Amino acid sequence: MGQREDLLAGAKKCLVEKGYAHTTARDIVAAAGAHLGSIGYHFGSKDALLNAAVMETFDAWGDAIAAAVVPDTGGTPLDRLRGFVDGLLAAAPEQRAILVASVQAYAQAEFAPEVRAQLVAGYAAGRRDLAALVLGIPPAEVSEEQARAYGGLAMAMVNGAMIQWLIDPASAPTADDLARALGGLSGR
Repeated sequence: MGQREDLLAGAKKCLVEKGYAHTTARDIVAAAGAHLGSIGYHFGSKDALLNAAVMETFDAWGDAIAAAVVPDTGGTPLDRLRGFVDGLLAAAPEQRAILVASVQAYAQAEFAPEVRAQLVAGYAAGRRDLAALVLGIPPAEVSEEQARAYGGLAMAMVNGAMIQWLIDPASAPTADDLARALGGLSGR
């Protein structure tokens, strides 16, 4: 790896271990084995480096989500959603560091337009892909309305379940809990 990549790796490590707000430039260069001036040279500032690291971890979380998607066109939409959430929750322990770091992107989106732009694009694609998964159709066939409604519901369930799991894995809802509640709301 080059120094730029080392700095990114060091920043991601610090995000996981210390969090965005508690990471200093000195922490990052110590983790990266780099010189303090290299942050300015490669990224312009510590915040720009941390934002780049946040965006990379958010991408890594997106990859973990994609890995949890098992193409299954059988069953009902609720069955497919349950399977997807179950896959995410099963992968959560090994993805905890990525999840913690990516959650920090939400707070940074308020202050960093590039982070916000990446989240906007990621959520648009994610809603479409999740709607396709739930509906059992190719993503290209998902309408904007379906992406907003079905994909938005699935995204809300994923985000909510994962945040609850991060805070207290033992009491977080399972995929079956969520599916049962949705079924109950729909009268099934």
